[in-house]
Amino acid sequence: MGSAKKSTATARKARIEEMRRAEQSRERRNRILVIAASVVVVAGLVAGTVALVQSQSDDDASTAADSKGTGHFVTGSDGVKTWKGTLGRTHVTKTVNYPMEPPVGGDHNQVWMNCNGDVYTKALNNMNAVHSLEHGSVWVTYTSKASKADVEALAAKVKKTPYTLMSPDDKQKDPIMLSAWGHQRTVTGADDPNVDKFFEKFVQGEQTPEPGAACTGGLSQ
Repeated sequence: MGSAKKSTATARKARIEEMRRAEQSRERRNRILVIAASVVVVAGLVAGTVALVQSQSDDDASTAADSKGTGHFVTGSDGVKTWKGTLGRTHVTKTVNYPMEPPVGGDHNQVWMNCNGDVYTKALNNMNAVHSLEHGSVWVTYTSKASKADVEALAAKVKKTPYTLMSPDDKQKDPIMLSAWGHQRTVTGADDPNVDKFFEKFVQGEQTPEPGAACTGGLSQ
């Protein structure tokens, strides 16, 4: 009788120990699941925050021209068009759609085109050229309708003038155009006296947002 009671007590104790171990095992599993779930939630929140910030940053970059480049040209008695409105100056990585061609300012790439009398034979990335304008350069652009003689004469002038650059631009309205930060005009040819006037006024002129900034050490074709 006593032996049977002892055997039953031993068995019950063994079951209790087994149940305790099972409960401890369940608690460990639950803790692991809770921790894992917490990690997933936190990771999701972090990823969501990063994605939101990145999305906002991308939106800022892609809409920079629309939000900061509003305005219009006003033509003066001298024929120079002046942009009346805000021209953004933020460095962006995405393509900026400028409200004028060639652009005379606005958000742009962080790297400028070399503008130390540089003459380019291919169209430029507007975002780099605008940075050159920010440094106080004058940008000479021309279409296929410009005469070869005018192109060669203007190229010779640019090559001997620091803080200038020249490139083709078949998207522009007129055969030959001159641009500076916030200013632009059309000229009839290389011998148009307005070429010299524009250079004298706007090469490192008062309109320059960053006077004295480098026109070398940037991009070159």
